[in-house]
Amino acid sequence: GLITPSLDEMVFVAGEMERRALRKPLLIGGATTSRQHTAVKIAPEYGGSTVHVADASRVIDVVSGLLNPDRRDAFDAANQADQERLRGQYARRTERTLVPYAEACANPVRTDWYAVDLRVPSFTGRRRVEVALDELTPFIDWTYFFAAWELKGRFPGILDHPERGAAARELYDHATALLGEIIRDGSVAAHGVYGFWPAASEGDDIVVHAAPSGDAGGEPGPELIRFNMLRQQEPSGGGRPHRSLADYVAPRDSGRPDYIGAFAVTAGLGVDELVRRYEADHDDYHAIMVKALADRLAEAFAEYLHARVRREWGYGVGEQLSNDDLLAERYRGIRPAFGYPACPDHSEKFKLFDLLDARAAGLDLTESGAMTPAASVSGLYFAHPEARYFTVGRVGPDQAADYAVRKGMPVAEVKRWLSTNLAESPADTSPLAATGR
Repeated sequence: GLITPSLDEMVFVAGEMERRALRKPLLIGGATTSRQHTAVKIAPEYGGSTVHVADASRVIDVVSGLLNPDRRDAFDAANQADQERLRGQYARRTERTLVPYAEACANPVRTDWYAVDLRVPSFTGRRRVEVALDELTPFIDWTYFFAAWELKGRFPGILDHPERGAAARELYDHATALLGEIIRDGSVAAHGVYGFWPAASEGDDIVVHAAPSGDAGGEPGPELIRFNMLRQQEPSGGGRPHRSLADYVAPRDSGRPDYIGAFAVTAGLGVDELVRRYEADHDDYHAIMVKALADRLAEAFAEYLHARVRREWGYGVGEQLSNDDLLAERYRGIRPAFGYPACPDHSEKFKLFDLLDARAAGLDLTESGAMTPAASVSGLYFAHPEARYFTVGRVGPDQAADYAVRKGMPVAEVKRWLSTNLAESPADTSPLAATGR
């Protein structure tokens, strides 16, 4: 599972395996999967062993436990007991009553829109951007590169770790050598598109307008697109607001002109060809490393471009940030991505790609909203001084119904896109349910 819709499809496949009376072990893994989701949503659909595998490197141990006649029963019993415990935890969490959506809307993030510092970007509309890989390497967060290889620890300290240091240094040497080779031969390219547009919030929608006909700061053009946002409904307590990303854009009736930014970048152009070349030589090690490096370069591209955007938006001109400052996000503004906790609906990504004309820069989306090339990052830019990341969490049926109206989408389809956030359990949210498969 790489994105939310694939989690929903896993539930359907597990049910199909049960319907066909299969008893093959079912292993669950991928970026968006978890032990809890496996226990709560997938395992109950299938009578065979269903095991969440946190990382591909652990598959051998799991499969050995499932196939060894001396270990199988104990392994399966321990797995089922753990899943039962996780289901109990989930049930207790979902027993908490959500705040009615109307009540949550009445408790947004409060901003004095007459006093807040709203800057005008240096330009409006979209721009293409191509960056040499050697410009991105200073922005690489190597900590996550090592995590992808199951070497946990912060970089550069991990290089001197008493147990993992030798392996980490060897991996780092191989990675930097390969990265240097890729930079020299130009086999991988980093392209993207980004821009700024006049915007205003209307309830939980962010309305994006065409760029002014004159200079940035002029009268905005007609409405281009609406990003439909979700709002927290979990009980907040302590006077905390129920946040929505729409809270960080000036409301239509505030009288203050505001803007929103958007971006889509990739460091994956040429990666598939390079991987195929290594695989043809039976060099799986370097094939995997190319993908891991491309992922890090894409994230570095997002960090690089955000720094540029803050300067072009006017509020980051005086920044003097170290690499540690950047990695710790010690700057104003956020860049949330669709599919992540503050805006979990992947279907909004199609609007983002249309706004940016991202396909002209070599990026595309699958029908379920996964980006291609895989080493890509996209999202929105918010410049509000108090903007912060947060988790929407569970969404009640009242908000789901309102959201469906705002999106002009059937409620059943909305529930499929929000399946992991719904406070209720939809009867059948599988994308294939309508086909009768």
